[in-house]
Amino acid sequence: MTYEPRQGRFNAIDKVLAVLNGKETAILTTHINSDGDGCGSEVALCAWLRARGTEAFIVNPTPIPQSLQFLVPDDSWVVDARSDEAREVCDGGDIVVVLDTGEIPRIGRVRPLIEGLETVVIDHHPTGDRPIEGVAFRDTSAAATGELVFDLMHRAGGPWPKDADLPIYVSILTDTGGFRFSNTTATCLHIVAELVDRGVSPYETHRRVYGTSPRRRIRLLQSALSSLEVDERSGVAWMTVPSAEYEAVGAGPDDLEGFVDYPRSIEGVEVGLLFRTIARKGIKVSFRSNGEVDVNTLARRFGGGGHIRASGALIQGPLDQVQIDVIRATREAVELSQPRP
Repeated sequence: MTYEPRQGRFNAIDKVLAVLNGKETAILTTHINSDGDGCGSEVALCAWLRARGTEAFIVNPTPIPQSLQFLVPDDSWVVDARSDEAREVCDGGDIVVVLDTGEIPRIGRVRPLIEGLETVVIDHHPTGDRPIEGVAFRDTSAAATGELVFDLMHRAGGPWPKDADLPIYVSILTDTGGFRFSNTTATCLHIVAELVDRGVSPYETHRRVYGTSPRRRIRLLQSALSSLEVDERSGVAWMTVPSAEYEAVGAGPDDLEGFVDYPRSIEGVEVGLLFRTIARKGIKVSFRSNGEVDVNTLARRFGGGGHIRASGALIQGPLDQVQIDVIRATREAVELSQPRP
């Protein structure tokens, strides 16, 4: 079956295409601690823009994780946001495209670099309290932002650069948890089928994303699992990443990918939590729901956000107090989600 984008997206796509047309230099960025969808969608869009004759650069608030650098076909596409080159590139830009987030705090150090530039937002998250203004292509029904980028390319009638295929596949693969999560739809699977038809190898891609782990990640997981606690009565489970071990093994945020799924996967658990101390910034909390609890609403109570079943927040305060507050709020959210007799 030949894929066709949803007609309900055409109006937003056409507005984005109208502002992208004729631009000489585009700046692309995504959220702090970018993931497979943030990186995949921006690399794919970068390849597409360059194939159309627009010089495009990726300037992220934090570096692309080492585990995802295989998505970037040319290192010259990526510019370190801390460098003088980033200022020069952004000063010479005609437009900035923000992908996989639509909130000002989530673009961190990139924000002052892009002030004054015409802005496009492509995102599949709910709009937050501090939205980035500009022409927007938002759809929370999309499995991944990469799905929206694919629709943009499809609506434009190409071009279809090969360098965009693998990044879009990875964006959908990772944001659906390997096509396991409830956001996996017929739409995203149609796109994946097209990408496989174009030469993406599901086996090789899965191996590169999920099939290999550095030794430090296993050591860190072992330590984190030793902290696992389960409140069977409330249906809440949580783990804590030990700061000393995190530093000792030289871990990075991408080494924690999937850790929060361990407490969530326990039988009878409704919400899984992961706590990690970030020096001089606060406590990073990851929230994962098994379906009934809206953890986006829960995370927003602490200044965070995300998706209904997967969200995060960065909370100020000592770890012990943050855990007390978050676990209490999570227990309340689980209780409120239960059907009344």
